[in-house]
Amino acid sequence: MELSPFHLAIPVREIVETRAFYRDVLGCAEGRSSDQWVDFDFYGHQLVIHQVDEHPSDGDAQVNPVDGHAVPVPHFGVVLHWNQWEELSARLRERGTQFVIEPYIRFAGEVGEQATMFFLDPSGNALEFKAFKDRTQLFAQ
Repeated sequence: MELSPFHLAIPVREIVETRAFYRDVLGCAEGRSSDQWVDFDFYGHQLVIHQVDEHPSDGDAQVNPVDGHAVPVPHFGVVLHWNQWEELSARLRERGTQFVIEPYIRFAGEVGEQATMFFLDPSGNALEFKAFKDRTQLFAQ
């Protein structure tokens, strides 16, 4: 089955810095834009950042425990191929990214074993990037 691209619009506090993050740090190509919003090619999906006056993350962040870590909720991201995940992890480390959850292997030796990392964009939106060595495990129970 061919995967359909999703469309996700997220709020940002400051558009210039957040735009630079998605473009320069994550390597997302820009599409259409205005002074208040920017479309990005987010690994084949359409991500739109919208500048807002009040950002939802201005309050206390919510978390859920997963594999011994406090996972921020809400969050979004992409399931990458293993080598893409390793390259992104290295690039983020080189840039001094502050991780919410450092890159590591989650559920090691179990069904659904995966590489994962969490970090925030400049507006406080939580992102998770993960990879499965065996992609058939993506929806394993």
